[in-house]
Parts: sequence; C-alpha cells; structure tokens
Amino acid sequence: MNDEARESADRQVADWLDVYGAPDASVANLLCDRHDRAAVAFTLVEPDLSATAMTYGELADESRRMATVLAAHGVTRGDRVPVLLGKRRALVITLVALWRTGAVHVPLFTAFATGAIRLRVEGSGAQIVVTDASQRDKVDPIDAVLVLDVDDLVVEAQSAEPANYDAAVGGDGAFVQLYTSGTTGKPKGVPVPVRALASFQAYQHFSLDVAVDDVFWNAADPGWAYGLYYAVITPLVAGRTSLLFNAGFTPDSTVAVLKTFGVTNFAGAPTMYRALRAQADTTDIGLRRASSAGEPLTPDIVEFGRTRLGCEVRDHYGQTEIGMVIGNHWNTEVGMPLKPGSMGQAMPGYVAGIVDGQIAIDVKASPALWFTGYDAAPEKTADRFTDDGAWYLTADTGKVDDEGYFSFTARDDDVILAAGYRIGPFDVESVMVTHASVAEVAVVGRPDPEGIRGEVVEAFVVLNTGFAGDDALASELQAVVRDEYSKHAYPRTVHFVESLPKTPSGKVQRFVLRRGGE
Repeated sequence: MNDEARESADRQVADWLDVYGAPDASVANLLCDRHDRAAVAFTLVEPDLSATAMTYGELADESRRMATVLAAHGVTRGDRVPVLLGKRRALVITLVALWRTGAVHVPLFTAFATGAIRLRVEGSGAQIVVTDASQRDKVDPIDAVLVLDVDDLVVEAQSAEPANYDAAVGGDGAFVQLYTSGTTGKPKGVPVPVRALASFQAYQHFSLDVAVDDVFWNAADPGWAYGLYYAVITPLVAGRTSLLFNAGFTPDSTVAVLKTFGVTNFAGAPTMYRALRAQADTTDIGLRRASSAGEPLTPDIVEFGRTRLGCEVRDHYGQTEIGMVIGNHWNTEVGMPLKPGSMGQAMPGYVAGIVDGQIAIDVKASPALWFTGYDAAPEKTADRFTDDGAWYLTADTGKVDDEGYFSFTARDDDVILAAGYRIGPFDVESVMVTHASVAEVAVVGRPDPEGIRGEVVEAFVVLNTGFAGDDALASELQAVVRDEYSKHAYPRTVHFVESLPKTPSGKVQRFVLRRGGE
C-alpha cells in the first residue's frame, strides 16, 4: 500500500483506539447497545438450514435479563466464566450478559473432552461453568465448580427483571481469556483487553472487507480465537450481521449454506477450502471475498477460489495472543496484488519485521498491539518479547521482501497445525502417558497424506515391559485422547518404537520424528 493510504488507515485505527481504549469503555455498550435495535446481529442457521434472525434490540433485551440471572447465581465482576456451548442463540446471549456483569468469558470448544476442559477451568480459577445438556457430562467430573445449564437460565431469564447496569471495565480491562498451548507445560491464559476491539475492527474492515450489504460467514468455531474474535465479537463491534451455523463442518453442508443464504464474504481455514475442492460441488457459488487463516495457504487454493468460488482466496496471519496482524487485505484502500506463497503485508495499526529469523511485531510502532502477557506466567511472557521489550516474537519463522510481503517458512516451536487448529504436543502426551502401557511418548505433526488437514497428529510410543504394540493397543491409545482430551487432537497414527531420539540433555528431538525417523 502507498504511504498516503497507510497513513489514512492508521488514523482510522487510532480513532477506534480512542473509543475502545477509553477508561469508561463498556463491552455490552460497544458490542450491542449502541447499534440500531432493528438491525440484525446474527442469522442463526440450524443443521436443517432453517434460520432465525436475532436483532440488536433482542440481543440487548435478552442479555439484560440473562445478566440478572447470572448475577443471582453468583457471577460478579472479574470472574472467569467458561462457556461450553454450540453456535446457538443462547451462546451469544450468555456472552453479552457476562460482559454486562463485568465477568470474563473463557471459551471452550465443544469437541473438547473433560481433560481439555479441566485444564482451562482450573487454569482460569473458574467457579462457575455454563453449558447445556449435550455437553454437561464432560463438565460434571470437574470438582469445585458450579455447573449451570443454559436452557434453565433461559427459562429463568424470561421472568427476570432486566439488569439496569453495564460494567465499565475500561480499555485495559479483560473481557475474554483464551488458552493457547505450546510445546511444554499447561495451556497459557491470554487475557484480551477491551482495547483489542480496535485491532479486531481493523481486521474486519481492511483485511476481510466486510461491507454493509455483505452476507458474511466466518465458519470458524467460536470455541477458538479466530471464530470468537471474528465470527462473534468483531461483527458486533462494527454493527454488522454475522451468520452462525449450528453444526460441524462438512463440505456438502458448507456448500448448502453458501448457496441457500447467498453468502458473499466467507472466511475459514485452508482445510475447509481443500475439502470443498476435493469433495463438493461448488458450481454457482459467487463469492465477493474469500479469506483464509489458521495455517499457510498453498497457491493451488488461491487458484481454486478464482475458478470455482468466484474470487481468489486470500491468506491472513495471526495468533491467539495478538489476533490477525498480517494479511492480503481485501479492502481496496490498502489492498495489494497477491504474490504466490505470501501471507501479505502488515495490517494498519501494526509494523512487522523479522527478528532472529522470526516474524515479529514492533511494539512501539504498533498501537493496535494489545497483548501484554500471559495470565500469571511471567517467564512464558518473557519468551514472547525481545530482552529490551521492543519486539513481540511470534515463534514462527519467516521472511519479508523489499515490498513488505511476508512469507511463513516454519514453526519455531512444535505446535501442530491440523485442520486450522493449533495443538500443543504436551497436552496430548500428558493424556497418553497416563495409560498403563506407555513408558514414554512424543507427539508431532506430519503432513496429511490426504492433503486436506495440513498436518495430522502422530504419536511415537515407547511401551512398558509386558505390552505388545499392536493395532488394538493403538486404537485404545487413540480413544484415550478422544475421550479424555479432545476429538480434534487424537493421533491419526500411533508408532510403537524402542526409544525416542533425544539430545544429550534428554530433550526429545521432535524434528527427527517429523522427518520420519523413529
């Protein structure tokens, strides 16, 4: 983008920061109450493609009554409250109600099993969890938490007095806390301050280019950062309409939604586009904008978009800790032609560079950067910044050319990028090693042989004496991860090995396993 366009875009981001970073900022007001009550906030689509519209006025009224009910059950300002719900009306109502009380939402993915949920509930110090009957059996085994059924809360709210307050937590106050996993240790809490809304809106405006008359669908799940930030929160802050499809991904159902509702602006992970190309009839889909995030986008998917979706697919880059920061922006004010293999240029409000081979964000020159550290983890926080605090380090290696186009080259850690999800090896290993047969285990990401998921999880297992490494045991170990941690993270392949490759100091050399060495 030229200097004049960049300066204009940066001024717009500065204006948003003035609003969302204000000391009296109220999340419920910013995301709901200030918008036209008659405007549609969400188009809620069921698996049978029946749909209802929820207006901003309905969201305001129902969330005020829900806030009264949540407060009566003990939810107070600053509480971390995990929510385990599908993409349904009650999810959105509950989130806005929590923010009215000043509580902090902790998102939970519905494919999580009890183990992954427990890590986040205990890590956040939560006392209350909101879920529904379809998910409750995963939460009940967790000690010392009050489990609230959202359908009971909805019934209570029908006769409740609407809350007459909106907690002003201020621009630096947290309203969401997500958890991200790395190579070792428990998941790390990422508090998201209200001022992050400026960065979120910049992404929607400049990178996604969501127009007033777009039918916008971000198909990512709101149990993860990209779905929560950009399918739920960002459309609300901008007063746009977002489509929520209350079902898991399949190529056929995705095509059905795109065609039935005339989606014009679509966002999803590369694995979705690969599955659409391989398994679905995309005839007569005419998108105005198509965007991708979660893992590197290969050039063949860009071309697939041009020939079969109506427009090229543009790659964007970000992380749970910082949101989206680099992209092939769609907005014509700042957009540039695509370069094969590049994930684009720094988003307005950010200055990016390469530091020690890593993609990095210039802290002082990036007013939209909102991450200041993990919750109660100063050592992990220090790893994310240079010693002088001047740069945020992504731990992803890359390069940048003379025109400011960035390219991803590799992970600098061992996080697995599978079907758009970031999976920490430690979390999977911690579950597998509890099985009586397992002496040691190392988990890595390997290229998906079907070419759809990007990477798949593979486990290398050293057995205790007396156990045989056969297909039955492999299936049993896979089931342990599915049932006790998460369905999306189970190893597609289990290799039984005599030993794991290690450094002289005893650290597992996962890079050797990724190359196929056993």
